[in-house]
Amino acid sequence: MPQKGIITLPRKVFFSATASAGGAEEEKGPLGMYLDVTDVEGDDKFGTDSWEAAEGEMQKRALTTAIAKAGLTEHDLDAVFAGDLQNQCVGSNYGLLDFDMPYFGLYGACSTCAEALILGSVYCAGLGTGPVAAVASSHNCVAERQFRFPIEYGGQRSPTSQWTVTGAGAFVLSAEGAGASPAITDFLPGRSIDRGINDLNNMGAAMAPAAIDTLKRYFDESGRSPDSFDLILTGDLGAEGSRILREFMASSGYDISGVHEDCGLLIYDTEGTDKHAGGSGCGCSATVLSAAILPRMGIAEKCKGVEGIRLHDILFMATGALMSPASVYQGNNIPGICHLLHIVSEGS
Repeated sequence: MPQKGIITLPRKVFFSATASAGGAEEEKGPLGMYLDVTDVEGDDKFGTDSWEAAEGEMQKRALTTAIAKAGLTEHDLDAVFAGDLQNQCVGSNYGLLDFDMPYFGLYGACSTCAEALILGSVYCAGLGTGPVAAVASSHNCVAERQFRFPIEYGGQRSPTSQWTVTGAGAFVLSAEGAGASPAITDFLPGRSIDRGINDLNNMGAAMAPAAIDTLKRYFDESGRSPDSFDLILTGDLGAEGSRILREFMASSGYDISGVHEDCGLLIYDTEGTDKHAGGSGCGCSATVLSAAILPRMGIAEKCKGVEGIRLHDILFMATGALMSPASVYQGNNIPGICHLLHIVSEGS
């Protein structure tokens, strides 16, 4: 029978280095001081002529920084797995065009970071080669123009709506150990879940059922419980989706409230700024994992120092709303997906 449950890698795959990029709003947020790359002009165009080009530029700068942190050159990498929210993933296509390595373009909506890390880790562990890179990004102005209304329109957002993050995260993965670097040990691929949500302004409700499905399957199959982990990190359910996830998991006998955090709620000061239910987008979980979580797992010497309790054993669950502008305009429901990775610190 084919493997449809938890997949344990034949060898650990290590995070050799990581780097993050963010726009003006992200730089002002709680994690802004930890970003590796920011836009000095403050217009979120990163020196380009358009927001679409700016997203590719963020990927380029983040990946260049991560490769340098790993002490490598682009010629040392076997491949790059990358994606974004733009049609045909052109942010990744154009942003990484000049890198001399095989390119795998991915689309998993906001779950793209986890998808890239899973496929990159399978490549490294299965072939025993590498390193490879995983990259994901999003841009607020690009996403608004593509999926909703251009920001010039000035449309009102509902309380459940989320703010697409202008950000990118890049990760260098290798099957070779890298000191105390964190490593991916196993993962659980997500399934497309449709619970009848068709509200474009409530991505949290659309994605939460997939997060529930994936996390419950992981607990049921592994025999582990929420208190087995230092952190269960979702990205990005926001306030609405996080509430749904916690309530449904508790009703299933798994109280995650003591260890659960959501990338969409970590990246912005939702109390002091007009971000409604929090952040979203491919770049949300990628930026938070890179800037604020992995440094607490043992690669802080290669990143800007992040305060907080040392993390040894976490679950990273990136969620995505699988839609397109056409599917929404035609009245279709919005299925969700959630990919889960188990990440541990070396020696834990």
